[in-house]
Amino acid sequence: MTSGARLGWLLDPQTRRVHVYRPSQAAEVLENPDVVSGEDVLKGFELQVLEVWG
Repeated sequence: MTSGARLGWLLDPQTRRVHVYRPSQAAEVLENPDVVSGEDVLKGFELQVLEVWG
């Protein structure tokens, strides 16, 4: 976030959690989501997390 990123994801396949980072906000932790959205940063983009988990 310090380099100007507006959205960041950290995927943890062991716990099947996705940590979502946004500027000036606490990280949001999603428990085993199917999909994560690019929100307004990547409009229309969705990452199919189930495919990442395998």
